[in-house]
Amino acid sequence: MSEGFETLAIHAGQEADPQTGAVVPPIYAVSTYKQDGVGGLRSGYEYSRSANPTRTALEEAVAAVEGGARGLAFASGLAAEDTLLRAVCKPGDHVIIPNDAYGGTYRLFAKVHEAWGLHYDPVPLGDLAAVAAAITQKTRIIWVETPTNPLLTVADIAALAQLAHDCGALLVVDNTFASPYLQQPLALGADVVVHSTTKYVGGHSDVVGGALVARDAELGERLAYHQNAMGAVAGPFDAWLTLRGLKTLAVRMDRHCDNAERVVDLLLAHPRVTSVLYPGLPEHPGHEVAAKQMKRFGGMVSFRVAGGEAEAVEVCNRAKLFTLGESLGGVESLIEHPGRMTHASAAGSPLEVPGDLVRLSVGIETIDDLLADLSQALG
Repeated sequence: MSEGFETLAIHAGQEADPQTGAVVPPIYAVSTYKQDGVGGLRSGYEYSRSANPTRTALEEAVAAVEGGARGLAFASGLAAEDTLLRAVCKPGDHVIIPNDAYGGTYRLFAKVHEAWGLHYDPVPLGDLAAVAAAITQKTRIIWVETPTNPLLTVADIAALAQLAHDCGALLVVDNTFASPYLQQPLALGADVVVHSTTKYVGGHSDVVGGALVARDAELGERLAYHQNAMGAVAGPFDAWLTLRGLKTLAVRMDRHCDNAERVVDLLLAHPRVTSVLYPGLPEHPGHEVAAKQMKRFGGMVSFRVAGGEAEAVEVCNRAKLFTLGESLGGVESLIEHPGRMTHASAAGSPLEVPGDLVRLSVGIETIDDLLADLSQALG
């Protein structure tokens, strides 16, 4: 990066409007564009599925903060994932995924792409020997989440990139939990970064979106072709909202991390909590790797409770300031029961999550208020 993260998040792809001087990119609510003669596109625009100036601004900004050659914005994180898989894989190919992947990602592989002929194996990505053993001649992607959702396990991006490239595969990293502010997968050897921009990048629980960022221009062009051909693009207003959120990502992430660390301290001391899952803890199995590849340890915290699934559900129901809801990464704090909510699609599979698990997305509210609410919810 030639400029600092905060500078890029505010300025990359977002030059002042040449006509009015407006410092915020306009919302180009337009479907088609007047051409300068047959086949003469004005600034490359012809139809807003193919390109839209507001979306272009977001794509350039996301690529800049991830340090990539090409960024692409989608209607959702899963739309981005689906486009990526269809662009680089074909029926008969094989993908290695985390054995505790996000439930929606697992559902995409198990219920959509497997029927298309794409094979996958869930593997503990922290075990490099297990990953190496799972690679076949058909492996095209090693798919990484780090930290994972919701068990917050950590994978060594640089080591997995080496394994992937040794067998001619791509390393894809879902960077949603860490955000580009805390982790830079492309600099560590990843080929593609995936985001649900609904989460930390958007940051305000008011827009759904996704993104891909490619390390090299050739792969980026290939992904862009499929983005246009498949059509699940971000609309201009969604792109504008996401771009607005990106501008404050750095300052928000610092507060998310500050608050999460205080929440972890409370949970560690609480007699009804049997285990706290957070990469910032020295006893976390992936702590050393996380410390090496992350700036800080994020705003997501999971924990397990005495009393099993029934008690975990009650903790979620008793919370007041922590809103009971799916998603994550917004300024408000959320609480959920993964086994019955975000990861219900993984029930009965190798990716099933423990019933006594509670996941927190720690927001940026006054920390004393969050601690008080969590204390009463735990009882």
